[in-house]
Amino acid sequence: MQLETYISDLLYRYECVTIPEFGAFLTNTVSAKIHESTNTFYPPKKIVSFNEQLQTNDGLLATYIANVEKIPYESAVKKIAKRTKSFKSYLTQGETLTFDNIGDLSLNTEGNINFEPSYRLNYLTDAFGLSQFVSPTVTREVYKETAEELEEVIPIAITPEKRKTRPYLRYAAVALIALTLGGFGMSDYYNGQVETHNQLAQEEATIQLESKIQEATFVIENPLPAITLNVNKQVGNYHIIAGAFRVEDNSIKKINQLKAQGYKARGIGKNKYGLHQVVYASYQDRIEALKALKKVKREHNRDAWLLVKKLD
Repeated sequence: MQLETYISDLLYRYECVTIPEFGAFLTNTVSAKIHESTNTFYPPKKIVSFNEQLQTNDGLLATYIANVEKIPYESAVKKIAKRTKSFKSYLTQGETLTFDNIGDLSLNTEGNINFEPSYRLNYLTDAFGLSQFVSPTVTREVYKETAEELEEVIPIAITPEKRKTRPYLRYAAVALIALTLGGFGMSDYYNGQVETHNQLAQEEATIQLESKIQEATFVIENPLPAITLNVNKQVGNYHIIAGAFRVEDNSIKKINQLKAQGYKARGIGKNKYGLHQVVYASYQDRIEALKALKKVKREHNRDAWLLVKKLD
């Protein structure tokens, strides 16, 4: 199993991909920059790092492998555990683990894992197709010095006396400025007239609408009591996944079951495999979502996992 391929796929969409009982690969977005000495322009990108302390299984990697290889979730977890065991063995023997397009892992003298990132892939999808390039320096002062040298060598073409023989150019410039200012004044006057017209037309339309509403008013002898509905729309990019169902009716049943148990369950549409996804709840804050996920895994479903996705 090429575990690094699956990790690389997930790094395009997620900020954290965890290998249970081993560590996590993290991404951090860096803005575009310019190297002053070489005039090299670098596009924005995601920098990959590794954190040995994050080892708790969040279900992301196992769920992705299970979906791709069409195997049960438990089988994917066992495959990852077996692969992780071999990783630790290689590192203990002093070998360097190379994850294609991600980076190299090795042990230092203190027994901690060192990570050297690979910069061959840019995991920032917004920068797709962008590459670094070098721009030559714009030598504006050199052109100015060249013009001054030419003026000293050839004074006939650009001497002050020659310029004085063309006073009509100054008059033309003054006339152009006057026409421009006049054009701006007419433009402001026209815009003001249009705004006044629109305001009057809107007022007239409002009066006509109110008149028609009054003419169409009727009385209901037994009006129904007013009902106030309080709807809390869930927002946020962090979703705790309860399951994915090929049949939509099954996903609706799951939503109703979770709601009966007190969860703010809902459907968030299909994933790329055509499965209807059901979530326990959605959160705006990542820390709050991780706390809620931990509680759900402890009290209700140990296979729940966190999806980071901006919904349309």
